[in-house]
Amino acid sequence: MFTIANKELDSRLFIGTALYPSPEIMLAAILASGAQVVTVSLRRQSPDTKGGAHFWEMIKSLNLNILPNTAGCRTAREAVTTAYMARELFNTNWIKLEVIGDDYTLQPDPFELVEAAKQLILEGFEVFPYSTDDLIVAQRLVDAGCKIIMPWAAPIGSGQGLTDPKALATLRARLPETILIVDAGLGKPSHAAQVMEMGFDGVLLTSAVALAVDPVGMARAFAQAVSAGHQGFISGLMPERELASPSTPVIGTPFWHQQPS
Repeated sequence: MFTIANKELDSRLFIGTALYPSPEIMLAAILASGAQVVTVSLRRQSPDTKGGAHFWEMIKSLNLNILPNTAGCRTAREAVTTAYMARELFNTNWIKLEVIGDDYTLQPDPFELVEAAKQLILEGFEVFPYSTDDLIVAQRLVDAGCKIIMPWAAPIGSGQGLTDPKALATLRARLPETILIVDAGLGKPSHAAQVMEMGFDGVLLTSAVALAVDPVGMARAFAQAVSAGHQGFISGLMPERELASPSTPVIGTPFWHQQPS
């Protein structure tokens, strides 16, 4: 069991709702993933318009925890306004806070992000800020009141995996009481297993599943990888060694050795 923002979850995999070939495939992939939290963007899909009615009905039918996000926002003011809309529409104080600062990398703007987080926490939101793997930014977000941080492994949609494992390891070591969900850049199930083996609390995926040849199968693969990585971490991973060490030590005489008569 995994507790986050006063919700108990069975799955440590969060999943997005964008980029799928069809709403039907999206629904099937989400169900196959076993995820209990799905992210939705108000700036890309609007539930109060008829054009998005079918999409929103499908999301509601899942009966899962909805994590609205502020994707597409570029200032703290925009993000805060979008968060207010999300709370009204979905009756939730959860918000995945995204404030983008660069068009090429889609890297978050750390100054606007921290400012928005401060405002939203004062207004009673449970903020899930999307950040880079920068320790100082993460610390400022924690100082602002964030209990959860969502650092990237690599730029959104790049599928590069962990471009700076040491930075992520530093975050995990320096913020032991903070829930850390790796968000963005994971392209393979092995990437998800890797971050879970490092002690992260979960992962959020969209592109790696939605853009797969078989999104449903890929969602299932990521679910297994997240579970395996977490189990490996809590079971205690074997430490790396400089030299070889025999798995079958040589002690005494082989059992098949016969003494001469």
